Amino acid sequence: MTGPDVSGIIVNYNAGAELRTALQSLADELAPLDWEAVVVDNASADGSIEIAAEFAPRVRLLRNERNVGFARGVNQGLAATSGQFVLIMNPDCRLAAGAVASLRRELEHSEACAMTGPRILDPDGSEQGNARGDPDMFTGLFGRSTLLRRALPGLPVSRRNVISEAALRKGKTSVKVDWLSGACMLARRTALHAVHGFDERYFLYWEDADLCRRLRARGYEVRYVPGATAIHRVGQSSRSARAVAIRAFHESAYLYYATHVAAGSWPRRLLARALLSARCSLQLRNQRL
Repeated sequence: MTGPDVSGIIVNYNAGAELRTALQSLADELAPLDWEAVVVDNASADGSIEIAAEFAPRVRLLRNERNVGFARGVNQGLAATSGQFVLIMNPDCRLAAGAVASLRRELEHSEACAMTGPRILDPDGSEQGNARGDPDMFTGLFGRSTLLRRALPGLPVSRRNVISEAALRKGKTSVKVDWLSGACMLARRTALHAVHGFDERYFLYWEDADLCRRLRARGYEVRYVPGATAIHRVGQSSRSARAVAIRAFHESAYLYYATHVAAGSWPRRLLARALLSARCSLQLRNQRL
C-alpha cells in the first residue's frame, strides 16, 4: 500500500487562532489530494490542542511535554508521516490558492530538485524576501529584516542576502537559490532522509539555512517558485517567549557561522561569538525596557 501524496507538518507553540487559519488553509489546498498532516505541539497552553482536534482525522496531534524547538519538532513529524512530498509550514502561515500545486509541479519536473518555496508576503502584501543567498558575516547587517538592507537595498551585499523580485529571471517558473525560509517549504522526502532531516542542534532560527546548504552539498537543488504564494504573520509563536527567541536566534546564528562559514578559523569564530553575544545582550536589555 502506498502512502499519501503529501504530508503536512506544522510545529506549533502557542499560536492560538493562527493555527486554525493555517490548518484550514492547508486543508483547502490539499483537498484534491490524498493527504495527511501532523501538528507537533511544543507544550502549548493556549487552546492549540483543541484547535488541532477540529481537523481530525486528517490531522493528527503529536504533543510534547516541553518545547523541544522547531528542528526536532519537524523531525518528529517526518518520522510520523509517510507522504512522498512533505509540506513544512509555520502555524502563523497560510497558503494562497494553487500554491501547493505550483510547488509540487516544480519538484516533479526534476529529481534533482529537493525543495521548493513560495513567494512569502506579510499580511499587508509586502515582500518578506524568500529567495536568499547563503548567510555570511554581513548577514547580521544586511539580512532580510535589517534596517541597513532596507535603507540600502541596491548594495551588492543587500542584493546577495535577499534577491529582489526584480532581479529574478523573468519567464522562469522557478529559480535556483541558496536558501528558502522554513516558514513554508515543500520538500522531497527522500532528499530530507538523505541529509537526516533538520539539525536538532538548532532550537529555533537558521535551521532552514543549514538544511538548504546541506541539501545543496549533496547535489540537490533548492528552488524559489514566485508563482506560489503564502502569507506569513512573522513571529506569532515567539511573541509569547520573546527572551527565549532572542537567545535562540543568536545561538543558532553562531552555530551556523561556526559550522559553515568559519569552520577552520578560530579567530573568526571568536569574533563572531563576541559580536553576537553583545548584540543578544543589547536586544534582551531593550526587551526589558
